[in-house]
Amino acid sequence: MRTHPAPSAPPRRSGASPPRRPAPACSAAAPGPLTSTPRSPPTRRPSGSAPDSGGCGQNPSVWILNYDIMARFRKRTCIILLLFILFICSIMMALKTLRPDRAGFGDPFGLGLLPELQQRTVHLDNKQNSLNRVQGDTVTRVNNLHSIVVNTMKASMPPVNKLEEELSSPNYNFHIFYYSWFGNPQFDGKYIHWNHPLLPHWDPKIANNYPKGRHNPPEDIGANFYPELGSYSSKDPSVIEAHMKQMRAASTGVIVLSWYPPGMADENGEPTDDLVPVILDYAYKYNLKVTFHIEPYKDRDDRSMYHNVKYIIDKYGGHPAFYRHKTSTGRLLPMFYVYDSYVTIPEIWANLLTVSGSQTIRNTPYDALFIALLVEERHKHDIQRSGFDGMYTYFATNGFSYGSSHHNWASLKAFCDSNNLMFIPSVGPGYIDTSIRPWNNHNTRNRVNGKYYETAFSAALLVRPEIISITSFNEWHEGTQIEKAVPKRTGQVIYLDYKPHKPNVYLELTQKWSEKYRKEQEQWLM
Repeated sequence: MRTHPAPSAPPRRSGASPPRRPAPACSAAAPGPLTSTPRSPPTRRPSGSAPDSGGCGQNPSVWILNYDIMARFRKRTCIILLLFILFICSIMMALKTLRPDRAGFGDPFGLGLLPELQQRTVHLDNKQNSLNRVQGDTVTRVNNLHSIVVNTMKASMPPVNKLEEELSSPNYNFHIFYYSWFGNPQFDGKYIHWNHPLLPHWDPKIANNYPKGRHNPPEDIGANFYPELGSYSSKDPSVIEAHMKQMRAASTGVIVLSWYPPGMADENGEPTDDLVPVILDYAYKYNLKVTFHIEPYKDRDDRSMYHNVKYIIDKYGGHPAFYRHKTSTGRLLPMFYVYDSYVTIPEIWANLLTVSGSQTIRNTPYDALFIALLVEERHKHDIQRSGFDGMYTYFATNGFSYGSSHHNWASLKAFCDSNNLMFIPSVGPGYIDTSIRPWNNHNTRNRVNGKYYETAFSAALLVRPEIISITSFNEWHEGTQIEKAVPKRTGQVIYLDYKPHKPNVYLELTQKWSEKYRKEQEQWLM
């Protein structure tokens, strides 16, 4: 775990009423030419005098009363008619927004209400094409829409070579952190990681104020967002392929795979080294590369690191999807990200990573580029003394640490340039881990509908890095994932989602910035 409306009618002045018409001419009046001479105003009669017929045989006060009644009737009729028209327009607009071909950035019509949404079969990308085929269905068929979509997509899946043509070209300078530690009963006999425990605060007084226990999948998972693929297993071949397709669609190029040595795992997981060959095969199918994110396994030191690097290169180094980075001197070397490198003192690392070290890996068949995690500012000097080849910042929380704060990247890049080190900033779409650390709300970083992510990319490009890393593809516990997520509500939990955008919005944003990075990098090199 890492953590319009329609424009309103013109306003009418309060109390205003339609202007009165002039009184009609008397039908019994003597004929004669019409003139523009104004009619003389009526004169006030003495009290008790007989009413004047006006020459028409009708009392003027009666005529005025009748006119007032008709005016009020017309006014009331107009108001009722206007309200009726507005009501009809509102109904039509509401119906229009429910049509699948008007869905815009939202989920396709009806799928957000169906319980089958949690199933992973929704993940196939030609969802909208299938929906267009059934857009003429009546409301009585909405409950069958999901199965129609899935069956249509399965029948129309294009071959891989055709998909290759349709997907964005991979950018091997965009590295993305990937986790293969998830499990479910179908493939693993139990849920793994989705049932993550609620971690207590280190201060017992604070810990007592927050709930304890574990999550209970599939409805209740250890995440604030819910995957479109549901509570999947990392062993499921269809899930692995869907992930590769999404990462390739995002125009990333290198998968940074979380890795523990054989037989080892994090405290909430199971060993995953046996998945590496499958991941390499699917990565190769989508023209992606794989490098390794070496986790802080038990007793990690210079000797065990040498042994494990040798193991990785001997076992996986011959695979065509195994990543090698071309250095400024033209050498092609494997690359290893070392998580929590700062917990080991520089002297131990120097034994492995300097030419004169007692366990040196330099100038051997297992030499590689080793990238250390920088959290605090002082770590940059430790990284240099240790013999690392560069540093990365990992955390997707701007302001959380010195390394993850965007405004420090320029000085870190300058330090790296002056010491022949690589600086690899890590960008992320946001951060929220309160599903597993309920007391950590102050470190939440709102996604702001993608603006947070784009701000991070913009900050990274300003320092002109050779590589940009992305945190993450699927670290669901810490809410840094760009993998597709969907709206979901259960009896007790309302999950966050990417609305008003589509489930793939962060893949699209990654692809956008990958292309922007490519263009800007060409200008840097000119």
